[in-house]
Amino acid sequence: MEHVPQNVLERYRHHLAERGIAPHITSQLEQWLRFFLDFCHKYQVSGSFSEQTRLFLLKLKEKHQTDSQRQQAVYAVSLYQDMITSGRNTVGILMGPTAPTTPSETPKTAYPTSRYCEAGYAVTSASPEWDAVLATLADEIKLRHYSRRTLKTYANWTRNFQKFLKNKAPQDLCTEDVKAYLSFLAVKCQVAATTQNQAFNAQLFFYRHALKKEFGELREVPRAKMTSYLPTVLSRDEIDRILLHLSHPFRLVVELLFGCGLRKFEALCLRVGDFNFDTGLLTVHGKGRKDRPVPLPKSILGELQAQMSFLAQLHEKDLAAGYDGSFLEEHVEKKFPKAAKDFCQQWFFPQRSLTVIPETGERRRYHLHETHLEQAIGAAARKAKIPKRVSAHAFRHSFATHLLLANLDIRTIQQFLGHVRLETTMIYTHCVPSLSKKEPMSPLDL
Repeated sequence: MEHVPQNVLERYRHHLAERGIAPHITSQLEQWLRFFLDFCHKYQVSGSFSEQTRLFLLKLKEKHQTDSQRQQAVYAVSLYQDMITSGRNTVGILMGPTAPTTPSETPKTAYPTSRYCEAGYAVTSASPEWDAVLATLADEIKLRHYSRRTLKTYANWTRNFQKFLKNKAPQDLCTEDVKAYLSFLAVKCQVAATTQNQAFNAQLFFYRHALKKEFGELREVPRAKMTSYLPTVLSRDEIDRILLHLSHPFRLVVELLFGCGLRKFEALCLRVGDFNFDTGLLTVHGKGRKDRPVPLPKSILGELQAQMSFLAQLHEKDLAAGYDGSFLEEHVEKKFPKAAKDFCQQWFFPQRSLTVIPETGERRRYHLHETHLEQAIGAAARKAKIPKRVSAHAFRHSFATHLLLANLDIRTIQQFLGHVRLETTMIYTHCVPSLSKKEPMSPLDL
């Protein structure tokens, strides 16, 4: 476990004592702080406190820690953050070598500015050759302007592939290694077809662009057959019952999911400047950096404008208090350093809490995380006693199906959903009843 300097622990204990925390609780919080700092050092976790804490909680969940233990861990980290922001400690989060004992010699933590830092590809392994290839993979993905999620997925699959081959030299890899790995996933791990195909696509990109070698005959590589299924569609009554059990801002998010047919990340990444109330249109930034306009639901215009007014007041208070606005994508923030303070750049669904950047002391607001939304929707569906598997994407499915029932042209629905192929939209035709003149009957009833 990473050693924590004694002066840091003493300041942390003093901070806890000022908060009136009992001594037996102090020892437990110290232990959680050790675990957190060790996690950040071991996995080279960088970024904001909230992102580090989120990844730390995911790791604790993998270790089967209880809810109470995870809550106590978050409390310990939040107290450490409060100690830093209150000016009692200038050490910051320890992610490098052991800090010296004198405060003047404390190392400065380097925080990468890349928005790809959370993907995990930069974590060193026992094989420097694989680490170099993973860095090449990351460069190729960045060069193509793929999303952060794509990089994270491909990097994780490549690391799993490395573990499966037990650090076999990358230059010695061949198609047979991929066949063995995909067979292992299907037979031993019994993964779903979509998971196996995702692994296949990751390895295909890895071979072609990172290793710079031919993948081989594709027909020799086993591909899992995709399962055909119908999407979960909610009735209007079921949607209304779910909305009754949702509080703000989750209710407004779900209303946008169903009212505009948004994907989950599209709804949570909305900014104030995307709303055009004069024309009644919403600009959606979809997959592949493709924008599309969708009509705003008239029934929630009042709620949207109320949220806009609340954000305007919140923005003015933040600027008056010296806060630095919202986070922007790296290239936008470099090109327009003052854009973070512009009102049109603010997240439409910010969290109430602020995130502090340790190295600068800046305080900025983060938008809602998709995990929070899924948890709220799941809880509301259980309270409404909906006997279906309800997720955020179910409201997008319901949007398309309800428009089909209203006899809207399927090409228009395709444009609203942002589908590239019409075949993707056509699946919703199977979710509506037949409109033929003769009512369909079972042969048993003839």
